[in-house]
Parts: sequence; structure tokens; C-alpha cells
Amino acid sequence: MTVPHRAVHRPARRRLRSASVAVAAAVSVGLTGCSSDGGSSGGGGGADQINRLAVMAPADPGGGWDQTARAMAAALESEGLVGSTRVTNVGGAGGTVGLAELANERSEDFLMVMGLVMVGAVETNQSQATLDDVTPLARLTTEDEIIVVPADSPFQSVDDLVEAVRTEGRGVSIAGGSAGGTDHIAAGLLFQAADLPVEDLNYVAFSGGGESLAALLGGQVDAGISGVGEYAQQIEAGELRALAVTGAEPVEGIDAPTLTEAGYDVELTNWRGVVGPPGISDEARERLLALVAQMQESEAWQAEVEERGWSDAYLAGDEFEAFLAEERQRVRGVLEDIGLVQ
Repeated sequence: MTVPHRAVHRPARRRLRSASVAVAAAVSVGLTGCSSDGGSSGGGGGADQINRLAVMAPADPGGGWDQTARAMAAALESEGLVGSTRVTNVGGAGGTVGLAELANERSEDFLMVMGLVMVGAVETNQSQATLDDVTPLARLTTEDEIIVVPADSPFQSVDDLVEAVRTEGRGVSIAGGSAGGTDHIAAGLLFQAADLPVEDLNYVAFSGGGESLAALLGGQVDAGISGVGEYAQQIEAGELRALAVTGAEPVEGIDAPTLTEAGYDVELTNWRGVVGPPGISDEARERLLALVAQMQESEAWQAEVEERGWSDAYLAGDEFEAFLAEERQRVRGVLEDIGLVQ
């Protein structure tokens, strides 16, 4: 099944993420930190500069949201757009634990990373906190999903994985992020395209990319699905084998076809963005929008996007709010189609 989604500009091929840059960015952010209290003062490029900015990744360390939050913090600080940042991780339930915290946040100098995973998790977890409890700010990036197996796996192709499931059913386990998220949707769509019973999908959900990676490398699961950037370093090191990517085009540096090229009518692209707390003042919303816009245009952020193999998909303000409303409707329909919600 081809999943319709709003077209965004993306290069025909994207570079494999540089592990050294990723580590450097994480170290840079790890050395920063201060109180998460809000606070603004005049200055900074003709706009109110935020002295202390809190950025929440609503997931455990190591995954795409964590990478995005830390890349944002590194770019904001290196460009002098904020006085200092503090990145925090609040994992659990596809980001809905963090979403519940955001709903009660009182600081106006606060950003939370979110994306397609959270849209699905709100539905599958029947979360009391919903995306009505945020101030939409901007979509930032898109990224292909990738299907991988350990390097010593007998599966050499997606066909091998599919045939194993056809024979062994739930005896084949597939790791990914939280239930109902992008990874889970990708697995369900593959099963649907391969005419495999959805009830045979033995999907093992993890709250962060680091946990699913450990399960893969430890031989606890047979295959994994995640964003390309989360597994890129291990693919490059020869610890994981890539079977396919889910986007419209192959990814440079990844020796794997798209699912469509492999014969499965599936195309799915993950997106990530940022939101603010609910009920913030108009002035605070405009300040955060201006900050994110300055970051997105900066050389530091564009370098992060390039090195991590993401595609720029910037969409801000009212346009992002409209996109988010469309995504909520679209994702619920997909989840119903593949039997994850009723």
C-alpha cells in the first residue's frame, strides 16, 4: 500500500550520517545545561533572545527525537540564538508520557520534539493527553525508515524475511519504536503488501532507538525497523545488514533497495517537528517561531541535517498546524486499515 503524504523537497539521494559528527554534537550538548525555567531578555539579532531554553525529547536517549533535540540545542548555542539550553529525556508510550508533561508545562521558553510517531501513539495508547494540548510550531525534517537484520542473519533480502514470516508466523520477531508509531506502521504496511496476516506480526516495541539496537545486536529479535539515522553507524560498521528503505528513492551509502523496488507497494516517510506548551501567549508563540526559523536557516542546523542524512522539510506556523490536523486524520485511517486501532 502506498501511504499518501504531503510532498516535500528532498534530494534524490541522501548521505549516510557521519558517526563522528553525531558524537561530537552529543558531547557538545551534554556539556551545556542549566535550569529549565523560562526567561527572556532583549537582544540577539533584533529579536527577544531567550536566555534559558528547555528542549524535551519525549523518548529515551539514542533515538531520532533525542538526536533532533540535541542537534537543535547544538545549533542554537553555536549560532548564539539562545543563552543556554537544557535537553531532557522523558521516555514512554510513544512520546505520550512527555506529551502529558508538556500539557502541564508553565514555562513559555520550552520546546518539545515530536513527529509522526506521536500522532500514531496518541491513537494506539488512547492517551488522555492529545495534540490538542500543544502549540504547533514547525515541521523540521523527514527521514526514511529502514529494515535491518543482524549481520549474521540468514535473511539476505526482504523476500527472505517475508517468507520466514509466512512459514513461522509469530516465530519471527521485529523490533521497533513504540506501538502505533512509524516503525509499527511500516511493519504493518509491509505485511499488508505481502499478504501476510497482520495477527502474525510479532512486533516488539521499544521506547528508544538505543534499546531496539541493543536487542538486535544481542540476537533477541530477528529484524528491526527504525529511522535510517538510528542504524546508520552500525550498518556502516558491518554489524547490521540493511534489507530495504521505505522512501521513494534509495539512500546514498545504504546498499539496499526501496520497498517498492523490492516488489512491495509501500512508501512511508517519517517526519519530526517541534511544538510548544499549550496556552502560551501570542508573544511567546511568535518568539518561539522566530527562534526556530532562525535556527532552521542557520549554517549550523543545515550542517546537522546534512550530516545526519535527514531531509529538510520546514513548514511553520499556521501551515504546520493545518498539516498536523491532516496527519492526525490520515494516520488514524492507516492504523484502522492495518488493524492497530478500531
